[in-house]
Amino acid sequence: MCACRCGIRVHLREGPNGPEVRYIEGNPEHPLNQGVICAKGSSGIMKQYSPARLTQPLLRRPGTERGAVQYDAIPWEQAFAILTERLAKIRATDPKKFALFTGRDQMQALTGLFARQFGTPNYAAHGGFCSVNMAAGMIYTIGGSFWEFGGPDLDRAKLFVMIGTAEDHHSNPLKIAISKFKRAGGRFVSINPVRTGYSAIADEWVPIRPGTDGALLLALIHEIVALGLYDRDFIARYTNAGQLVNQDAASDAFGMMLRNPDGDVVNPLRPHNFYWWDRHTGKPVADHTEGADPALLGRFTMPDGTPAVPAFQLLVDRVKDCTPEWAAEITGIPAATIRRLAHEIGITARDQRIELPIAWTDCWGQRHKSVIGRPVAFHAMRGLAAHSNGFHTIRSLAILMSLLGTIDRPGGFRHKAPYPRAVPPNARPPKGPQAVQPNKPLDGAPLGWPESPDDLFVDERGEPVRIDKGFSWEHPLSAHGLMHNVITNAWRGDPYPIDTLLIFMANMAWNSTMNTSEVRKMLNDKRPDGEYKIPFLVVCDAFQSEMTAFADLILPDTTYLERHDCMSILDRPISEFDGPVDAVRVPVLPPLGQCKPFQEVLVELASRLKLPAFTNVDGSRRFKDYPDFIVHYETAPGSGIGFLAGWRGKDGSQSMRGEPNPRQWEMYAQNHCVHHHVLPPEAQYMRNWNRDYMAWAQKNGLRRDNDPIVIHLYSEFLHSFRLAAQGKRAGKQPPARLRERVATYFDALPFWYAPLEQQATDTQKYPLNAVTQRPMAMYHSWDSQNAWLRQIHTHNYLYVNPATARSAGVADGGWMWVESPWGKVRCMCRTSEAVEPGTVWTWNAIGKSAGAWSLADDANESRRGFLLNHLIREELPVAQGGAVSNSDPITGQAAWYDVRVRIYPAQPDEPAATWPQFEPMPRLPGMPIEPPKARAWMAGGKK
Repeated sequence: MCACRCGIRVHLREGPNGPEVRYIEGNPEHPLNQGVICAKGSSGIMKQYSPARLTQPLLRRPGTERGAVQYDAIPWEQAFAILTERLAKIRATDPKKFALFTGRDQMQALTGLFARQFGTPNYAAHGGFCSVNMAAGMIYTIGGSFWEFGGPDLDRAKLFVMIGTAEDHHSNPLKIAISKFKRAGGRFVSINPVRTGYSAIADEWVPIRPGTDGALLLALIHEIVALGLYDRDFIARYTNAGQLVNQDAASDAFGMMLRNPDGDVVNPLRPHNFYWWDRHTGKPVADHTEGADPALLGRFTMPDGTPAVPAFQLLVDRVKDCTPEWAAEITGIPAATIRRLAHEIGITARDQRIELPIAWTDCWGQRHKSVIGRPVAFHAMRGLAAHSNGFHTIRSLAILMSLLGTIDRPGGFRHKAPYPRAVPPNARPPKGPQAVQPNKPLDGAPLGWPESPDDLFVDERGEPVRIDKGFSWEHPLSAHGLMHNVITNAWRGDPYPIDTLLIFMANMAWNSTMNTSEVRKMLNDKRPDGEYKIPFLVVCDAFQSEMTAFADLILPDTTYLERHDCMSILDRPISEFDGPVDAVRVPVLPPLGQCKPFQEVLVELASRLKLPAFTNVDGSRRFKDYPDFIVHYETAPGSGIGFLAGWRGKDGSQSMRGEPNPRQWEMYAQNHCVHHHVLPPEAQYMRNWNRDYMAWAQKNGLRRDNDPIVIHLYSEFLHSFRLAAQGKRAGKQPPARLRERVATYFDALPFWYAPLEQQATDTQKYPLNAVTQRPMAMYHSWDSQNAWLRQIHTHNYLYVNPATARSAGVADGGWMWVESPWGKVRCMCRTSEAVEPGTVWTWNAIGKSAGAWSLADDANESRRGFLLNHLIREELPVAQGGAVSNSDPITGQAAWYDVRVRIYPAQPDEPAATWPQFEPMPRLPGMPIEPPKARAWMAGGKK
C-alpha cells in the first residue's frame, strides 16, 4: 500500500456481495515490520471501500474538453483496442512519441522492461522528484544508498545522527529500530529545520536552514580531519584516498587518476591499475602492493616528472576553509555546536569500536580475524536530496561516513542486496538517437548510470534525446529521469512534441507536479490546428484524482488487496542487512467492478503489440497473465534469474537462481509471502571488498563483475565531465551554452553552493525557506481521501515560528498569504516553536481541489487545506534567455525545497478559504455511491 511494504494479515468475513475486509493487522512473521502496523496500514479498509474508487475504463466523450469530466464507460476490449492501435502506429514510426511515466509504483523493473521493449526512451518513475540525489550521491561514492539499498545499523550503533528525514520514510522498521536503540542507551541527534515525527523523540534537535546541510557536513569533515579522528586504516585500504591524482595543469589528464601501465587492471571494463606513493620506500607502487602503506598527505613527483598528489590531500585542501564559523553563517547552527557534534561523532567512532569474532577474507587475499565496527550511524533522505545542491551534499555525507570507517560495518551504514554495486553500477543508458528504431526494442535500458560523457544520451549536437532531457548535458547523471519536466517539455515541444503520454499512479495535475496551476493549463492547451499539445493522455489509477479530469482515457487500477504483485530483487526489494529479501502480494479480494491491475494491463498490451520479450518466436503470446509472467520470465534464456528469488527450480528447492517453478506463488503464500536468504556471517560485512560475498553476488547475478568496489572520496568520473566541458577530453562535447555549467558543478570533490533558485531570488524580499513533508499517517495523496485518516489530517496549516509570525503580523490560527516569486496561496497559520525561524512548512498533499477524490465540494481539504506546489516553479530563468529545469544540475533532482517566500496577513474582508480555488470536479461514471450515513466497523460488524 505504501513504500514501506510491511507484511500484513487481512481478516475477511462473508458479506452480502462476497468477501469483505473485517480488519487488518501486522504480520509478526514478516522480517520488515515484525507485526508492527501504522495508521495507514490498519486503515486500509477505508482505502478499499473508498467512494473515490474507479471501477471501469472511461473514454472522454467526443467534443468535450479536458477538465470538464465528461466520460463514457467502455469495455476493456475497446480500451485495449484503442491503445493497441495507437501505440502500434507510434512504435512503427517514431517510438519516442510515446512516453510512460509512473509514480511510486514499486514495479519499475516491469514498467522499465515494457518501455525498453516498446523502444521508447521516454520512461521514468518517481525517483527524479523524490530523492534521486540520495541514490546517485551515495552510489557514485560508496556503491549503495539509504532506504531499500542500505541503512543505519541501530542494533549496534551508539550514536545515531538523522539528517533531513521526514517521518514517513521507512516508517515502521525505523520506528522499531529507534525504539530499541534508545532503550539500549543510544544517543539520537536530529538535524532538521522541523522537529516532528522521529525528531520529536531525539535527544538533541539541531535546527538548520534548508539547503545548507552540505555546508554543515563539510565543516564536520574539516573538524574530523583537523582532530585526526578519521579511520586511517580504513580509508587507506578501502577508499581511493591514497590513489595518486595527476597534477600537471598542462596535461589534458589533469585531475584524473594516474594509471600504472604495468599494474593489474583487474577488470578491463573498469581498470584498477592505480598508483600509491609508498611511505616505506618513498616511491610510487601499484595500489594494494603487499607490504606497502600509501601516503595520504603530501605532494610528489613521479619518475617521469609528473606532479602527483594523493586524493586525500585534495580533500583536505578542499575543506581547509570550511570551518565551523564559515558553516555557522550559512546554516544558522552555532560554531560551538558544530565543533561539539564533530568531536562527539569522531570520539564515539574511535573509542567505542566494536569487534565481532567473524573471520573474513578481502578481495586482495588478506585474512581478517574479525569484523571491526565504528558505531556511529547516519540516516538521511529527501531533506538533503530535494535541493539543487543536493548531490554534492549527499556526496559530503557519504565521505564523512567513509572517513569515520562506518561503511558496511557493525553499528554504521550497512548495505542491503542487491547492493553494493560497482561505482557507478554497470547499467548504462542508450548513447544516442540510433538507439531508437521503429518496431525495435531500445538498445539499452531507458535508465542507467553514466560513467563518462560518452555514456550520455544525446545527439550529434550534444542535445537531448529524451523528452525530459535526462542523461543530457543539462542533467548528465539523471539516474531516475526528470518526471517533473515531462509535461512542460511536451507542451513546449522541446526537444520535440510527443503523441501519447501514459501516467500511472502520479497526480501530475496536483501534488506530484511543480507549478501546479500552470501545468494544469498546459494539459488543456491546444495547437493552432485545435489538437491538444499533448494529443492523447492516458491515466491509470485506483482513485479519482485531480489528474483523472485531464485524461482522454482512464484505466481503473486495483488496490493492493486485489492483485498479485512482487517486491523484486530486480527492482526495489525489502532486503535485510543479513541478506536479500523479496516479497509478494497475493489478492485477498476480487477486483472491484472492472478494475484491472496495471501489471496485467502492461502484460496484455505488450502481448498485443508483440513486444519480443512477451512473445514466442512465432509471434504468439508468451505469458498467460501477470502471475504467469512473474513465474516464467528470466533475465536471459536459461539464466535462472527472474523477478522472484525464492522457491525456484521445478520443486521449489532453490534460492536466488533456478529454473521457473510453476508453484512459486503458492509457496510464497505458504511462507508469509516473503523469502529471506540469509548469508553466512562471514559474507555479511565489508561487502564492497569481501571475497566470499563478491563471488556469491556474481554467481547469483547481483553483480556482473568480481572486482572490489573502492569508495570514491575523489570522483574522476565527475571530473571527466569537467574535462569535456573544458575541451580537454575527446568524445562527446557539451553545447557551448552549457560548458560553464558542467565545468562548475562536475567537481571531483563536494562543495557547497547556494541552491539555484535562491541565487535567482531576491532573498530580502522573500526571506523565508518553504518546505513540505508527508505526514506519517498519509501516503502521498492516496490517503487523504481515507475516512479514518481524514480524522487525523483533514486540512493543513502553514507552520511558522512564533517570532517569525509576530514580525509578519500573522496570528496563530489566522488567515495569511504566502507568496513566492512565482505565485501565492492563502492558507491558515499555526505557530510552533518546533520550526527553525527562517523556515515555514506544511504537510504535502492534504489540500485538495474541490470535488476531487469524491470529497464534498466544501470539504475541509479544499476549503481549508492548501497546496504549496502552486508556489514552486519547475523551471528557472537563465541569464542568456530561456529557462532551465529547477533541478540539481548533476542529477536532475527536483528542487522542491528551494523556494523562497514571504508571509503577510490576509485582509479581514477576504474569504475564510484557501486560494487558489478551481471548479468542483464532478463524479466519474461508475464511482461507488457513498451511503447517506457514516460507515463504520466496530467489533467486526458493519453499521
